[in-house]
Amino acid sequence: MRIREPVVAGRFYAAFPDACTKDVTRLLTGAPSDVTASEPLLGGLVPHAGWMCSGAVAARVFKTLAAQCDPDVIVLFGGVHRHRGREAALFGSGRWQTPVGPAEIDDRLAERLLGQTNLIVDDPYAHEQEHSIEVQVPFIVHLFPQAKIVPIMVPPSATAHEVGQAVGRTIEAYNYNALIVGTTDLTHYGPSYDFLPKGGGEAALAWAKQENDRRFIDLVLDMREADVVDEASENRNACSSGATAATLGAVKVLGASSGTLLEHTTSGEVLHGGTGSENADSVGYAGIIFS
Repeated sequence: MRIREPVVAGRFYAAFPDACTKDVTRLLTGAPSDVTASEPLLGGLVPHAGWMCSGAVAARVFKTLAAQCDPDVIVLFGGVHRHRGREAALFGSGRWQTPVGPAEIDDRLAERLLGQTNLIVDDPYAHEQEHSIEVQVPFIVHLFPQAKIVPIMVPPSATAHEVGQAVGRTIEAYNYNALIVGTTDLTHYGPSYDFLPKGGGEAALAWAKQENDRRFIDLVLDMREADVVDEASENRNACSSGATAATLGAVKVLGASSGTLLEHTTSGEVLHGGTGSENADSVGYAGIIFS
């Protein structure tokens, strides 16, 4: 059996079971629960930084989904921070281990996806050092203990939204009770990221959040799955635009017509109250649900 061991536990989130459970519970307890969708929720988009920075935003999305959804399987679209090829990479069988317990892979759905499109390949080794999906799995094990997962890394290609569409068609064709969760962080601003088009300080960080992030967020809320990859490439306002495009493609096939923004913040606001010096770095985070 393939077992994907955690690689960022102890850095992005707690490595020991008791501490990880305590952190998951604390983040979920602190998350607002005042959103009720008029239509069924079909998925969400979460950030993927360390929990100390973006865990509260991710928890809010997962808590909202868990209040209204009881899926048998969750398809996870992740980013590609280390190049592994042009196709989306599927982890097709086995389990993902987390400090709070294992998440089993839905190998039958994975097999069906591979038969549906040549845009997805079974490449578990692509997932070895990728963190964007890993940081979500403890929330899933805690909130959806009955659910299996299908992890897919999606590069920022022109066909990324087609990956999601193929996933949506397969879920629909076989009548799966499924939920879609994708992930991206937003503008990486500052000297550490070699991205300072507006210089440093408060005004520059405000531009990164209120203008640069918002361009990408607005495309997501408008469900423009074919446009998000180009937008991120041009304006550097998302690190996982391929995963975002796939998420939109999948939920639209399943019937989603709109996105709702639950929260938008930055690492600068979370860690430093938004104070921006000339040398400050900041990363944007958004939590969105689709119905």
